[in-house]
Amino acid sequence: MVILIFLRMKKILLLILVSGACFIAKAQDSTRVSATKKVELRKQPNDHFMLQFGIDKWGSTPDSISPKGLSRHFNIYFMLDKPFKTNPSMSLAFGAGIGSSNMFFDNTYIDLKSTGTTLPFRNVAVADHFKRYKLTTVFAEIPVELRYYKHPSDPDNSFKLAAGLKVGTLLKSYTKGVNLLDKAGTTIYGPKYVAKESNKRFINTTRIAFTGRVGYGNFSLDASYQLTNFLKTTAGPSIHPYTVGITLSGL
Repeated sequence: MVILIFLRMKKILLLILVSGACFIAKAQDSTRVSATKKVELRKQPNDHFMLQFGIDKWGSTPDSISPKGLSRHFNIYFMLDKPFKTNPSMSLAFGAGIGSSNMFFDNTYIDLKSTGTTLPFRNVAVADHFKRYKLTTVFAEIPVELRYYKHPSDPDNSFKLAAGLKVGTLLKSYTKGVNLLDKAGTTIYGPKYVAKESNKRFINTTRIAFTGRVGYGNFSLDASYQLTNFLKTTAGPSIHPYTVGITLSGL
């Protein structure tokens, strides 16, 4: 029995060694072929996986509902990239992912549970209010980009530009308040008290935004401007969010 197991292990080991030798030989042959070429265009450009984070702002809003503090976003996308055969420096990329936005407010209560047609933004500076308060939206998105690489054979060490569009559908919308204070600023239920309210009724469920990036290698600066209104037509004033941030890309 032991001898039989030993013989089987020898066969497996031999198979692994032969496979490894074939792989190394193929890799060496590929390296020699690459060395004879001055430029070898990439078959799969960079930026298949993108992480984005940065600052969010709301444009064209009344002062009474303007966000305060450091509002921010976090996006994650998986992309396919198709270089142009006639010009490998250019490519068309498209994919799917998730985009989230956290808008922070001071002395404000956003009544998502309101039964009216307009979303109320109430000033609660002289009433009970949360020390930290935000409105979060989460979208499933399809981004499309027209990309340019200065050195298409080495995208990890290349200047790059991208411009495009992303279309999203609303997955979730909610407010989150932390540490409820009275009008004198004294905590009511303690600093760990958290209250959440969720409702998508007032938020425009479709998001379309222009996007742009400029960078080098795996890092780039990005910006976006939302063409569609943040709120539904009858839910409030015209709000067009815009963002500025950093993109970390790879694969």
